[in-house]
Amino acid sequence: MPTARTTPATPPASTAFRPRLNDAALVAIAAALALISFQIQTNEPDPLPTALLIADRATGLLGCLALWWRRRYPVQIGIALATASVYSETVTGAAIVALFTVAIHSSIRATATVAAISVTALSTYQLIWPDQTTPPATVFVIIGLGYAATVAWGLSIRNRRALVASLRERAAAAEIEAQLRAEQSEREARQAIAREMHDVLGHRLSLLSVHAGALAYARTAPPDDVGRAAEVVRENAHRALQDLREVIGVLRAPVGELPMPAVADVLELIDEARQAGTDVELHDEAGLTTGHQAIPDLHGRTLYRVVQESLTNARKHAPGAPVTVRITGRPDDAVVAEVVNVPPSTRTRQPQGNSAGLQGLQERTRLVNGTLDYGPTDLGGWHVRLRLPWPT
Repeated sequence: MPTARTTPATPPASTAFRPRLNDAALVAIAAALALISFQIQTNEPDPLPTALLIADRATGLLGCLALWWRRRYPVQIGIALATASVYSETVTGAAIVALFTVAIHSSIRATATVAAISVTALSTYQLIWPDQTTPPATVFVIIGLGYAATVAWGLSIRNRRALVASLRERAAAAEIEAQLRAEQSEREARQAIAREMHDVLGHRLSLLSVHAGALAYARTAPPDDVGRAAEVVRENAHRALQDLREVIGVLRAPVGELPMPAVADVLELIDEARQAGTDVELHDEAGLTTGHQAIPDLHGRTLYRVVQESLTNARKHAPGAPVTVRITGRPDDAVVAEVVNVPPSTRTRQPQGNSAGLQGLQERTRLVNGTLDYGPTDLGGWHVRLRLPWPT
């Protein structure tokens, strides 16, 4: 039986607080870079104008605070901080963190846009207020390599997360598929058991109905005849119980350990039908019931069930009507079994049915790549025709 997958009601505490811890760490890193920039600006021999320094440091502080909402508005914050890098050196650290976030959570196009704005803005700042101790070419190379490394790191984390998410989805899909296969196997097993019970018990109970009906109407018959009919009823009731135990045994034992009918048992079916008063003629031109030819066990069992269900239906719907069973075919071609009954001589009340037996036979036949046709004949009777491949 498939078991439902259990998941914890609430995520672990470490998983719930991890994003906020990451945010706090990145804000701290951006703040540290801003303090370094502030220290460098303080030690500059030619300081910037006071108003620009105030705007620079205020922007750096606001940029570090804005990183707390970087997951919700990654592109907007990234563009704003990248643009602010034109006049603010202390916001550079926050702008790099914002670009890193965009590379992880946004599209390639958005990442390229924010990266281009960041490189342009910081390069513009260096052109307006160049570093007096480092050659300009070196500064631009450092800027380009730094932003390229930031984007590459963010994209690698994004791809790894996408891979992990894809693997989780595939694992979940595989688990659901396994559950569906288990449910389908269980449903098929139940249908197989239902077919076996219908075929076996339907045949036995139809024999019981015939003999019990004979006892009910022949109350003035000699005691010996009544005793023989009662013995037949008792014997078929005992066989029905045995068949029921065998079918239920499917739930407890492997199928290979259960006695299964074969094509040769068709002779026993016909003898039982004749004892019940049905005139049955068998024409086995293929020699299957006599053992002259052999077919696979599954094919033979299917043929047996078709004959069994056809004789059962003939007793229920056309009591007293003669039945002809004809088996033809040859190896490497096909085996054909046809059961035909003429209409009953007297019109009787037809029992109600839902064709479950014939539908079950169609399913059996489909499993062995065969075909099953049935319907009324031109003379008012009924025919069932089975065609199965006959491999050697």
